[in-house]
Amino acid sequence: MKTIFVVNNSDISLLLAKEALENRQRVLTLSSSEKMFKLLEKITPELILLDIEVPETDRFETLQKLKLNPLYSNSPFIFLSNQRVGDIETLSFEFGVVDFISKPFSTPILLNRIKTQTDIDWLIRDPSERIKCLQNSIMIVYANMAEARAKDTEGHNNRIEAYIKILIEAMKNRGIYADEIRKWDINKAVFSSRLHDMGKLSILDTILNKPDKLSENEYEKIKIHTTEGVKIIDKMIKSTGEEEFLSNARLYAEYHHERWDGKGYPYGLKGTDIPLHGRIMAIVDAYDALVSKRPYREAYSDEEALDIISKDSGKQFDPKIVEVFLEVKDKIKEERFLLCNFTI
Repeated sequence: MKTIFVVNNSDISLLLAKEALENRQRVLTLSSSEKMFKLLEKITPELILLDIEVPETDRFETLQKLKLNPLYSNSPFIFLSNQRVGDIETLSFEFGVVDFISKPFSTPILLNRIKTQTDIDWLIRDPSERIKCLQNSIMIVYANMAEARAKDTEGHNNRIEAYIKILIEAMKNRGIYADEIRKWDINKAVFSSRLHDMGKLSILDTILNKPDKLSENEYEKIKIHTTEGVKIIDKMIKSTGEEEFLSNARLYAEYHHERWDGKGYPYGLKGTDIPLHGRIMAIVDAYDALVSKRPYREAYSDEEALDIISKDSGKQFDPKIVEVFLEVKDKIKEERFLLCNFTI
């Protein structure tokens, strides 16, 4: 069982975190950074959840001390905050934060993020492998930043990853495009789905968070998030040399708004000319958008959303994939319920 430190100056938050995690991990709750550093002299945790509402100067000192002391500089930590992403993105990169989670958050989302980090062997001896793990974590921080910039898409990446996993496994089991899927590293294909909206980092906040429907000009601007995402991911590939993981992300980012009938963007590809990653993402991304509330409309019910997807089979979506999606709709619905509820 792996050890996790939860650092928070609220007794209630510590209790909630312990209840959520203690059946899966060894959880040690600490009410101050001072207590954390004393315990770090004796125990090296696999992960630290750092959630301290203190003056910014104190927070910087805490993070700097974590980074610089060789006794615990190898312990990754997730930053928990109820601040907007812009206030903490500098911390994420300069001080080695492997992820951040905005509060309030749901227990399943918290567990999912923790699993992502604790599944990485942070104590591996091969420096090149460790660097690769760190690079992948930084990429996910970027993806979470892109999500956090849009006020109405919180939790979107977690849900997309869950839906993609269900759908790809079902397609493989049912023999739908199974020959191609067998060539994939399924774990990487699923996990990299989080980077599908990376290009939204290039879109103005006034467009991303507009409380009304977009104008034609604004819609044209937001459409470039597909090709902008490719540019960002290509830069990541060039700087990290990581191709297998990022090649999946690139396909999701570039093609998830293409349509089966050729009326999508950015290239107007048609049918199976659209890479399979894009055809899969098109359905799960549309479903999550339909069942999510937007400033200009209420969320559709599951039944309404599934009816829309069914009617767009052979138009917007690959009919074979729609068929599988509808077969696993109950699993999808259950996963969404878990990820959207039980907030702490």
